Amino acid sequence: MSIRFFQLFLKVPVVLLAAIEGALFFFAPYLASAILVGPQDVAGATPSGNLVPTALVFSIFCVASNFAFGLYTTRQRAGTVGLMIRVAAGALNGAALSALVFYAVPAIAISREVLAVTAVAAALFSAAARALFDRIVDQDTFKSRVLVYGAGQRAASLLELRRRTDQRGFKLVGFMATEGDKVSVPDDKLVARPDDLLHWAREHAVDEIVVSMDDRRRGFPVLELLDCRMAGIDILELPTFLERETGKVRLDVLNPSWIIFGEGFRNSIVQRGLERGLDVVASAVLLILSAPIMLLAVIAIKIEDGWRAPVLYRQSRVGRYNENFDIVKFRSMRQDAEKPGEAIWATRDDPRVTRVGAIMRKTRIDELPQLFAVLRGDMSFVGPRPERPEFVARLEQQIPYYRERHTVKPGITGWAQLCYPYGASDKDALEKLQYDLYYVKNRSLLFDLAILLQTVEVVLWGKGAR
Repeated sequence: MSIRFFQLFLKVPVVLLAAIEGALFFFAPYLASAILVGPQDVAGATPSGNLVPTALVFSIFCVASNFAFGLYTTRQRAGTVGLMIRVAAGALNGAALSALVFYAVPAIAISREVLAVTAVAAALFSAAARALFDRIVDQDTFKSRVLVYGAGQRAASLLELRRRTDQRGFKLVGFMATEGDKVSVPDDKLVARPDDLLHWAREHAVDEIVVSMDDRRRGFPVLELLDCRMAGIDILELPTFLERETGKVRLDVLNPSWIIFGEGFRNSIVQRGLERGLDVVASAVLLILSAPIMLLAVIAIKIEDGWRAPVLYRQSRVGRYNENFDIVKFRSMRQDAEKPGEAIWATRDDPRVTRVGAIMRKTRIDELPQLFAVLRGDMSFVGPRPERPEFVARLEQQIPYYRERHTVKPGITGWAQLCYPYGASDKDALEKLQYDLYYVKNRSLLFDLAILLQTVEVVLWGKGAR
């Protein structure tokens, strides 16, 4: 089951876990103060004599850090050790950010000793909460029970969602074959079509009906679905359901009318103004903070390739409304990486990448000069990655709806970069387009902030770098 918060789809179990951990993080400073200061004078741990603001600041930063480290995402694939490292990192980062606030507002500050114990308690609380949550909470309770009205090729696309994480938000009750369907699902997943769809749905506790008929012109049950809708059962189109559950717009089940008449794809003046404000402020701050790192990158490139070797790499990319602009990055490949007029996808363990370049790509340092493009207005912090004109010209001919990704500014990071590994082929471009279209459809300032937070995990753990 999912809930919609502005333009974000949030899984109920994940929201519940975040709320539980948030409450435990709030309690952690009280426990640490009781241990070090004494249970009789817990409030005295702060100069103001009030521990509530302190606990609230610490809790917010810990929850935000856990989110940034991928602990509240259904796409998390890390094992037990990886999760525990992220839990510990979340608590430490929460404590570090809290310390900055305490430095700025001494009235709510706690001592370094109390803060250290608070961080340890928070990490232990988080680890214990996650272990107990998986054991005690039956996540099927939070799943929507879904009936698929259709059993043809379109409906069979749901069978591709095989992994446990793919089905975290729903439980399939079955597929109901309709007139005109060429049945493409296993017999054990089929259910007989009843005389009274509403009675059957109530009897089987159906929460949602996903309409996925191959041919709606033949026997579309308008009155039956209307009765179900009026009875409180949600009726969804297949593309809408897959969008919500997979975080991408599935092109294989898409039709133009869904884009034209559906929700999303908004581009208001207010939204553009807020996004531009975020881009200007964030890029200016990051340029100042990353200046020493960029200076070290320049020195490292010069030492490896010689003092006359170029440091920057300039390349034409396609921006908003298909207008070309020059992107500038730190050079991470040999100077002869491409012949004139030849465009080549980067590949895993690409032999053209230099030793310094490999480090920069892994840590995303080579991307830092793009902050100037953000400040200039050619790019945004969040958006589809800009591609080269040579690739775009071919992909627009081969992939439907590819040009729609250029209705927004390209970004340094994006939803596709979080959800899909580095793309190095036309097939990868198709997969990433589905995530890009999801972003274009659901973009908002809150969604951008969520992507920026989750990008921290990508950078720290080197996901998708080549």
